[in-house]
Amino acid sequence: MLESGFPPLPDSLRPYELTVPPQVRFGPGRIAEVGEIAAGLGRRVWLVTGGESFARSGGREPLLAGIAAAGLSAEQVAGSAGEPTIAHVATALAGLPPDREGVVVVAVGGGATIDLAKALAALATNVGPCGPGEAEAAVTDRLEGIGRGLPITIAPLPVVAVPTTAGTGAEATRNAVISCPRRRVKKSLRSPLMVPRAAIIDPDLVRSCSRATLTAAGLDCLTQLIESFISRRRWPLPQALVLEAFPRAFRAFPRLLADPDDAEARGALAHAAFISGVALGNSGLGLAHGVAAALGSECGTPHGLACAVMLPVALRVNREVATAELARLEATLGATESPPAAAAARLIERVDELCELAEIPARLSKLGLRRDRLVWLAEHSGGNSMRGNPLQLTAEQLHATLEAVY
Repeated sequence: MLESGFPPLPDSLRPYELTVPPQVRFGPGRIAEVGEIAAGLGRRVWLVTGGESFARSGGREPLLAGIAAAGLSAEQVAGSAGEPTIAHVATALAGLPPDREGVVVVAVGGGATIDLAKALAALATNVGPCGPGEAEAAVTDRLEGIGRGLPITIAPLPVVAVPTTAGTGAEATRNAVISCPRRRVKKSLRSPLMVPRAAIIDPDLVRSCSRATLTAAGLDCLTQLIESFISRRRWPLPQALVLEAFPRAFRAFPRLLADPDDAEARGALAHAAFISGVALGNSGLGLAHGVAAALGSECGTPHGLACAVMLPVALRVNREVATAELARLEATLGATESPPAAAAARLIERVDELCELAEIPARLSKLGLRRDRLVWLAEHSGGNSMRGNPLQLTAEQLHATLEAVY
């Protein structure tokens, strides 16, 4: 019989919404299944690919063969060359075929490629055929914080996201990051409707990545896992996913740097990257990502590298207010029992060691940032990511933090 006095529940669950791709397939060789999945979503495929990653990844032939076997036609409509800009997205949008009936957008590439595809899929239905001038206004007016703030109200074309790097998690998120060079900022096109309809995670595709790409993507993944876990918006379900994926990623990353042919490490990091996308999409991020976006706009620093530079800084800034969460992450790495403060400190030490192994610069000056731009950097490191940081900083406090690592 149950005792009359029931123990209290650990925490009260607040209302939540979980956003995740409806279909996820993980495993080596699964790029060959894209055609089958696309056939369940439409009748023809628009391909969006990276500059060279698609050709080098070894996935081109099985992808196209699978699409043909499913009875679908495929047409390349856009390609990415680095992080998409307003002008790049507008040009691609203006060049889309006018007939969008039955189209499935298949994105094969890194986070920039997948973001470009998600943006085009959303704009194709919410804007329709348009010329270059109209297209630029249409993009600008739907970005957060600039333009007219127009929402995405019509369901985008279905997107099948196939990442070729193990890091960004863009295959699981509801936004597309777009650079605005004239304003020197990065903004997002964002809507729950923009989550891909399917994510196909094939670790074999990561084999073609350079060491620089593996480094940036891997540290971006780890930053996303940690920041989403300690975010002000954290909640139990995404945290549980992070607790499963984080130790895999943390151990796999140095192995993959040492041996890019390590299939087990590739799989662990590709899996963790997807989980990081789910976690950040449902819990938010923090200081490292907030500053990384501004660094990218100011210095052209690749996103993953900027995150890697800022991760140790963010951990030290948030250490006191996120001690318990950092200690929980440290415990997943097999640490012996220790007080939470000591465990949190050890995790930060591990991150420092990992960044040193990956040859990540410890000073902002090494990224080409001028000292006289620190005030600008602090003032423009806001947005959605910074609002999730556990410790809320004023621009003056952030400036002092950045000055200390200049």
